[in-house]
Amino acid sequence: MFGRPGVDPTMEALDPVIHQPARLQIMSALCQLPDALRVDFTFLKDHLRLTDGNLGAHLATLESKGYIAVNKEFVARRPKTFVAATAAGRAAFASHVNALNSILLPK
Repeated sequence: MFGRPGVDPTMEALDPVIHQPARLQIMSALCQLPDALRVDFTFLKDHLRLTDGNLGAHLATLESKGYIAVNKEFVARRPKTFVAATAAGRAAFASHVNALNSILLPK
């Protein structure tokens, strides 16, 4: 499990995919929503102040880990991309937050 010499086990509990600042913001925004709710790409882009390319790259990384689901649909004959946190993503985010709390608020 843990065991790299000189590395605090609490630090190893941090998820390197989620720990990146933009992805942490994305997961934080998505995990605040009820399970069945999703947001569109433009909302996330505007809310997080990211560029299309930057957001797209981070979403691809999160999707490849199974942390988010990305669905592309047509709404009023226009393409829209919707994003939602998956159960695995919510669990990974909760674990990451617990690890951060362990570091910031040691017992």
